[in-house]
Amino acid sequence: MQTNDYENIGDKINNFVQKNRKGIFIAFGLFILLFAGLIAYFLVNDHQNKQAIAEVEILNDEFDNLRYFLDDEYFAEDVNVLLSKLEVFAGNKKGFAGSKAWSLIAHIHSGRKQWKLAEEAWVKSADTGAKTYLGPIAFFNAAVCAEEQGKLEQAIEYLQQCVSHNFDFPDAPRAQFNIGRLYEQLGNYPMALIAYRAVLIEWSLDRSETITPNMHIWQNLARNQIIKLESR
Repeated sequence: MQTNDYENIGDKINNFVQKNRKGIFIAFGLFILLFAGLIAYFLVNDHQNKQAIAEVEILNDEFDNLRYFLDDEYFAEDVNVLLSKLEVFAGNKKGFAGSKAWSLIAHIHSGRKQWKLAEEAWVKSADTGAKTYLGPIAFFNAAVCAEEQGKLEQAIEYLQQCVSHNFDFPDAPRAQFNIGRLYEQLGNYPMALIAYRAVLIEWSLDRSETITPNMHIWQNLARNQIIKLESR
């Protein structure tokens, strides 16, 4: 009885294949084409990414040659030429290469004390490099530029995006401390206390997997500020 059941199932499968073999072959062919297309896409994308990284490193070398002369009028034309090349490059690139290019643009504007332009470039670097370690670095620097313009609330927002980023920021305790410092400057002492306490809590030895640079310095500074604010 069981043998007959297996034979019946086998016959049904065979009949189905015979009746629909054309559609099955077409579907299989489409699957092969799709699979091959995906492989080709990933190979081309990988090649383009490597090429873009190589290109941005060349631009980075040009920047290194000018980094100490960004606000020097004698080199202004050279800096402007590099800035134009970086803007064209950054406008067409995503990921690490695009984010790196925007960061170089931001450095140029920062070197010229053009804080608004620098802030905008850092935000673009953060957005373009959201899936890279450059993201939180860019938000931290955007906060610096915002603070230079007196935009303390905006600076706090950037720092919060920095410390909550998917990629770890090596100097995160410093960023968190600066959130407290800026709240304190705004006169919002309850929020400043919360921010300072977070430095002690989030980067305590029993919670932090690694010791970040100068972690103890920022913790000690946070403790001092907490004592000062609580004694007000």
